[in-house]
Amino acid sequence: MRNPWIVALAGTITMICLGTVYSWSLFTQPLIASFGWSNSTTTFAFSLSIFFLGVGAIIGGWWQDRSGPRAVTVTGAVLWGLGNILAGLGTAQLGVWWIYLTYGIIGGTGLGLAYVTPVATVTKWFPKRRGLGSGMVVMGFGLGAFFYNNLIKSIPSFRAAAKQAQDVLANRVPHHVPIVMGAQHIHTIMTIFTLSGVVFLIVGGLAAACLSNPPESSPIGARAGAESDFTLAQALATPQFYSLWLMLFLNVTAGILFISNAVNIMRELTGTELTRAVAVYGFIALFNGLGRFFWGSISDRLGRNLAYVLIYATQIAIFFFVRELHSMTAVATLFAIVLLDYGGGFGTMPSFTADYFGTRYMGVIYGWILFAWGVGGIAGPQLVAKVKDHTGSFSGALPIVAVILLVATILPIVTRKPKKPEPPAAFSPVV
Repeated sequence: MRNPWIVALAGTITMICLGTVYSWSLFTQPLIASFGWSNSTTTFAFSLSIFFLGVGAIIGGWWQDRSGPRAVTVTGAVLWGLGNILAGLGTAQLGVWWIYLTYGIIGGTGLGLAYVTPVATVTKWFPKRRGLGSGMVVMGFGLGAFFYNNLIKSIPSFRAAAKQAQDVLANRVPHHVPIVMGAQHIHTIMTIFTLSGVVFLIVGGLAAACLSNPPESSPIGARAGAESDFTLAQALATPQFYSLWLMLFLNVTAGILFISNAVNIMRELTGTELTRAVAVYGFIALFNGLGRFFWGSISDRLGRNLAYVLIYATQIAIFFFVRELHSMTAVATLFAIVLLDYGGGFGTMPSFTADYFGTRYMGVIYGWILFAWGVGGIAGPQLVAKVKDHTGSFSGALPIVAVILLVATILPIVTRKPKKPEPPAAFSPVV
């Protein structure tokens, strides 16, 4: 039988490649300065990728329950890499619709296919420590942005392009023909997309090929096939399913609102220059990954419900009061906690789902839970982008999210594990 830790490591490496999507805020100002787009236009590419992550997760969950994780995850890693490659090759010539199609739809679908399968697979390999196992794998997703941010900001040509983007936007006159960056800097940004995609495709694809479910003949595999587990139809018939969906959706909306424009929000609150904000975000992105492992492990001890209450509570206080702070140290510290909590929602939810509904149909059930991520990926970034375009400020959206999270805290307090269903007549991942 394959070592569970090898499977977990392969899933983590795959997730690191996928998690680079959270580095999008590095590119927002360079893209705006390159093509004269608005904040809403630029952010929508990221929103599309997260929405189609949710769509891909549903497809991938259903597919992996029928065929196993390997083919699904390899396909997802290839699509994510291909989306980045095509975005880099064609956006400068074909415009915004091309990056929507490639990075947003193709890449986003790949993200969903390749995300849901390692989570469902590793949860089956760690039946007694689900929070630890799934937390380790999804930690890779958060670490992807940390590694990628620090790599990209170390490239001299990117630093030069980012500096010119900052200068261009500082001198732009509203309601007039936009000033755009020079061709050399635009080429740099597009080349980074292309080369990144090649790496994601190769490294992510190779790691994905190492995934497999526990053998059915093993004690772990037998537990994963328990007939008392919920089918998708049975799970959808419970109020607990929709409660978990809403918990993830609300946590995603709050966290991704910050992530999608993290560099810009920190610059607005502190007045720091772009290159320093990029460097600071490159460091605090680490907490998105650590939070997945931290809260996933903690939830094994505290329980999933209490873990989610604490995840919400700390964010509420931060979103209410961070606008009053202008020190980069203070702002970065608080947003590091937001990222810790945001990652924690993902670190806790797989084991939450497995505890409530079992692991036999984990792929498709958790795929539908992850659709909350896709919807939140539209809601959060577009909210903050609209606020910015209409008011000139990002920070006006933060108290709104604090109120939403305050109401959301009720959900983990009142939600309880559903009663086990009647055994299904025959195996079906869908019915």
